[in-house]
Amino acid sequence: MTTVNIRKRLAAEIKGVGIKRVRIPPQNIDEIEEALTREDVRKLIEDGKIIILQKRGPSRKRHIERARKRRVKSERRGPGSRKGNKKTRRELEKVWVMRVRKMRKYLRYLRDNNLIERRIYRIYYRKVKGGNFKSLTELRNSLIQSNYLKGE
Repeated sequence: MTTVNIRKRLAAEIKGVGIKRVRIPPQNIDEIEEALTREDVRKLIEDGKIIILQKRGPSRKRHIERARKRRVKSERRGPGSRKGNKKTRRELEKVWVMRVRKMRKYLRYLRDNNLIERRIYRIYYRKVKGGNFKSLTELRNSLIQSNYLKGE
């Protein structure tokens, strides 16, 4: 049996695999014991007398199925799967666009109703674009502090 183990080790070395992946069928033991050199063992592997098992790993089937369901955008996205609040689950760029649009709309409203001058509107419009304000409330407070708001 030890001679078979030596051939097994040689086969593993030749193919660059672990010894556990080398299988020797019982009906081929006599031929394998006769093999003396690496070349003989290599020939036995080519002839299929020594079998090298395929590498096994975790199956990707479940992962692929889960990914497909998530792509649909509705499945597997319920409250039990969520981590983080509504804001953190949104794309940052979309959040930014929504915030800027809200502030610009407010500035437009103030300008159209003559609550701020056109010059002030233009200055604050650029500040909004530059990201000076985190929220509409911050913009409103800035206008009030600098006494630019007339009637609000």
